[in-house]
Amino acid sequence: MNKSVFILGSLFFVFTSCTKSETVGAAATTENTEAVSHGAEGVQDDVSNPNIVQLAVKNPDLSTLVTAVQAAEITSALSSTGPFTVFAPINSAFEKLPDGTVEGLLKADQKDKLSDILSYHTYVGVIKEDQMSDGQSLGMVNGKNIKITMVDGKPTINGKAKILATVP
Repeated sequence: MNKSVFILGSLFFVFTSCTKSETVGAAATTENTEAVSHGAEGVQDDVSNPNIVQLAVKNPDLSTLVTAVQAAEITSALSSTGPFTVFAPINSAFEKLPDGTVEGLLKADQKDKLSDILSYHTYVGVIKEDQMSDGQSLGMVNGKNIKITMVDGKPTINGKAKILATVP
């Protein structure tokens, strides 16, 4: 099954949807999407560009990702100046995971595992679709690599995730 990705970043997001064999986690809720009132994630003004978390909170297709980021307690890190590119799974990606996966990863004792998974979706730097090439490897925050594969002239992530949109 194909996946789709949303790249979020200081420059863009990529939406992705995962296959059941992949491990990504979080529950699809929007109840905990309020901005925290301290640190970079709490800055609200009409002049500054929104950070990754602020962009994600505004997109209903990323509510599960926002919940996961909050559960992993990495909101402050993703709200910093970056630059970052986040290959952001959309809600339907999480829905394709085996039953109980998301709920299990949201438990407090799974915070480190969830953080590692989310770090696998985060690249330090800005990479745009037109900068991606077949066979390119990108080092992610957790120390692992993703591979870019060109399919019909479009980049895919690890041969599965399609880029649905990019958001500066």
